[in-house]
Amino acid sequence: METYKPHNYEATHLRILLHGPVGAGKSSFINSVDSVLKGRITSQAPTDATSGGSFTIRYKTYKIRQDNGGIYSFVFNDLMGLEERANTGVHMEDLKLALSGHVREGYQFNPKLKMQKGDQFYNPSPTLNDRVHVLVSVIPAASISLLSQEVAKKMRDVRLAASEMGIPQMAILTKVDEACPQVQKDINNVYKSKYLKEQVDKYSEILGLPLNCIFLVKNYETDISTNEGINALILCALRQMINFGEDYLNNLLIADDMP
Repeated sequence: METYKPHNYEATHLRILLHGPVGAGKSSFINSVDSVLKGRITSQAPTDATSGGSFTIRYKTYKIRQDNGGIYSFVFNDLMGLEERANTGVHMEDLKLALSGHVREGYQFNPKLKMQKGDQFYNPSPTLNDRVHVLVSVIPAASISLLSQEVAKKMRDVRLAASEMGIPQMAILTKVDEACPQVQKDINNVYKSKYLKEQVDKYSEILGLPLNCIFLVKNYETDISTNEGINALILCALRQMINFGEDYLNNLLIADDMP
């Protein structure tokens, strides 16, 4: 992680965009990655345990600082959550604009109105650095059966838009300890749990993602210190995000070099 640098000379970092329903654990995952890499619990991305709506309202890039003062060569973007009702949650067109790099830092999402081209936060000429290189859907493991048709459709629409842009996609199922008593007792039981395997299968059917693109994760939300078992799950998912993003950037580089 510390030595990773994109091989594509046009990119100084790899951009990972997280999306999913309200309360799925998107911001908590960013904090969890930060916690793992720092070896202590951190809270860089604001989270809220009581809000009924999305706590994230602005488009923000999260960078993680290394112990030597440098910055890791991957960044995260969090989005307002997807919601079932109309005129709530992130506007789908804003999400698609974010994928293509048209949304500038600090943009405040408006569920009722998509960003217009003349908006001060509209980026008319996005560079490769501005664009998203990996799209990650996030959902609690125990909520998959409860996922409404409306939210599922929105998630599939986002996936289709990313596919048309060639952006690789994967998913993380969070709160695995809350979903399975065996895992609550011992985090190392994650991939032994039949229930969690069933949830992975269901989510694969809903979104059409291959099984090897869906990862089980426990975020650091109640813990006061890091744990090797939790770290391993988070780092496994993060490694695949970097691998997918690097492949995407390399493919762009190869395409540019072709006669």
